[in-house]
Amino acid sequence: MLTEEKEETRRSGARFEEEAEEESFFKRHEFILSFLVFFVFIALMVLLFGGKITLVESCGDGSTYNSCSEIKPYYCDNGILLEKASVCGCDEFSNISGDSCIFQYQIEPKNTNLNYLLDGKEGNIWFTVYGGLTDHLTNESRVISYQSGQKPERIDFELKILNNEQQRQLLLPLVVAIQNRAKDKTNQARIAISIVQDISYGFTNKTSEFFGQTVNYSRYPYEVLYDSQGICGEKSELLAFLLREIGYKTALFYNQQENHQAVGIGCPMEESYWKTGYCFVETTGPAIISDDEIEYVGSVFLESQPEVIPISEGISLPRDLPEYRDAEIMKSIRKRELFLFRNFELNRLKEKYGLVEEYNLA
Repeated sequence: MLTEEKEETRRSGARFEEEAEEESFFKRHEFILSFLVFFVFIALMVLLFGGKITLVESCGDGSTYNSCSEIKPYYCDNGILLEKASVCGCDEFSNISGDSCIFQYQIEPKNTNLNYLLDGKEGNIWFTVYGGLTDHLTNESRVISYQSGQKPERIDFELKILNNEQQRQLLLPLVVAIQNRAKDKTNQARIAISIVQDISYGFTNKTSEFFGQTVNYSRYPYEVLYDSQGICGEKSELLAFLLREIGYKTALFYNQQENHQAVGIGCPMEESYWKTGYCFVETTGPAIISDDEIEYVGSVFLESQPEVIPISEGISLPRDLPEYRDAEIMKSIRKRELFLFRNFELNRLKEKYGLVEEYNLA
């Protein structure tokens, strides 16, 4: 009986060794097998498509090489969007002149230099603005007519400003210029944000009539570019326009208690401002995306829950954005929670984002 038990144990041990050896064989050859499967897949693709497997190349707006952009008269030429009205035509508001589209308010041109930082590296866009459109927008009515019983809402006035078609005609070339600087949508958003943040903060000396009363004049986004300055609401509307046209989910944040307006850009819920699904973007000066604990003039912080004014649907920022971590580091520095490498991190963030000491509210 004992002999039989020993024999059974020996057989079990032999089976275990055989199974272990077989498993080891498959593990040793797993890479080779995976490579063979991949090779067979590629071979089949070559057979099916005659060896004509190519990557689809596109411009920053998503239009493929040698095709017209949705933004007329631009044509995707070897990765760059160029005016080509002779091929792509013009919209209903413009007339063809060679390869350009001429808009009626393109008079009194002026060049403006728009600076930006992208991952700590300086860049700039020379952009032509026109006094003709600025004069036209100055005379645009800010009044909205409502039916009896309708309640005026802030979103109505924001969309009236952002959806002005004449303005859109001469702001779209700036969107194209940004798309020509970067194909990646995230970098396009970074450039747009940095451009607006770098524009000087300042009030206009203009006034306007509103129901018989003289009130402070509120600039259109295009006027902010022309004047090279704006206050928080004006600069935020310009950034909301640019991000919307690039393709982002956007909103405006209005903190009534602090009388401050900023921009919301679609992002992961856990990174968003007040769990709105939008990350906070300050526009009065250079700041880090999602940094919502900025200290403003007079040691003021945004503590009230903001009104969220949705502007557009679209794509959102990715989950692994370095700005999220950098914003948390900046918050820790302000709270003096970060002792180790504090100065190193602060200098790194200042250099990367061009951070300033002072932010304005109204």
